[in-house]
Amino acid sequence: MPELPEVETTCRGIEPHVTNQVVTSLIIRNCNLRWPIPDFLNEEVEGKQVRSVSRRGKYILLNVDGGSVMIHLGMSGSLRVVTSDKEPEKHDHVDFAFSNGKLLRLTDPRRFGSVLWQPEGEHHELLYKLGPEPLSEAFSAEYLKKSCLGRKAAIKQVIMDSHVVVGVGNIYATEALFSAGIDPRRTAGNISEKRLMLLVDEIKKVLAFAIEQGGTTLKDFVGGDGKPGYFKQKLNAYGRKGEPCVQCMAPLSEVRLGQRSTVFCKHCQR
Repeated sequence: MPELPEVETTCRGIEPHVTNQVVTSLIIRNCNLRWPIPDFLNEEVEGKQVRSVSRRGKYILLNVDGGSVMIHLGMSGSLRVVTSDKEPEKHDHVDFAFSNGKLLRLTDPRRFGSVLWQPEGEHHELLYKLGPEPLSEAFSAEYLKKSCLGRKAAIKQVIMDSHVVVGVGNIYATEALFSAGIDPRRTAGNISEKRLMLLVDEIKKVLAFAIEQGGTTLKDFVGGDGKPGYFKQKLNAYGRKGEPCVQCMAPLSEVRLGQRSTVFCKHCQR
């Protein structure tokens, strides 16, 4: 599933091609995604100019007068910019056609993604209860401490909870906990504010670095597959079960937390 840096890179990749362009038509070939595409969406977007592209959590927002189109890539979805003469393939479910002759095409083989509508001035129910953005000032050690207070859940499960903070998926939660030296199984409510401060800093660092690395993939959004992928960065823990720890050389261990595999070092993370 695309994580926050991949979604942010998608936003940056499509932004120069769609901003200030008028949606001339919306072509829906299959409305049955994770949730049905609203049947009124054509009326809301056709003839409207895209004012900006933004992101909330893992939702990509195409902002027009009157509201925003909310696009989620699900587990296998991707967006790419193609020319209007590019024939759709089997899993190309939605096209936004623009006045510059380009199409923004949603491809989603597993159809777990979504295309929804948020009226201007309202908060869609899927966005309303989301926690703060991890790279914002609102996500701080003080905030995380309050969020962990009295929690018996493992710290990794807490930082992956989108109601606590958005967009910290399995890869980046694993990496941030390793860098902070915190055992992912630790009870969240028993971790000191000093250690949570370090964890917040590491979450911000690992996400910011991944987004920075993603800048080299922006060209792929024109005629490419629309997938920035998991960036070419060195992962210290994720996916390295049994390999030597980069700090102490002991073999890394793996457990399952909340249905997710979690790799960590029993010696360096406590």
